[in-house]
Amino acid sequence: MSRRLISTGSPLEKTVGYSRAVIDGEFAFVAGTTGYDYTTMTMPADVTSQSRNCFKTIEAALKEGGFEMADIVRATYYVTDASYIDAHFAVCGDVLGDIRPAATLLVVSALAKPEMKVEIEVTAKRRSI
Repeated sequence: MSRRLISTGSPLEKTVGYSRAVIDGEFAFVAGTTGYDYTTMTMPADVTSQSRNCFKTIEAALKEGGFEMADIVRATYYVTDASYIDAHFAVCGDVLGDIRPAATLLVVSALAKPEMKVEIEVTAKRRSI
């Protein structure tokens, strides 16, 4: 299977030189994903909504690449304030509680824009049936 790029269609992808996801064989690598609501092109103010939007975007990228959320084997979370951890982890538990990928959380001083409170990147491996 050849390498395949998954795009959101944003001109930023070409400008910056990234893809929403890269499918390479049995693996999907999903880029750091922030909490924009792409239907309204807005960023919610709260970390819970941002986290849910991250997972919605990730799920769409995985699906386009022929993967499922259950294929996620690794997740890395970035939050801009330690006070967001509990709310973010509640969303992670709702979404990944049965999947339970290896995961790391980092508290960082900032993300690309001040309104961004959380960013999530994942790796998925297609499961053998």
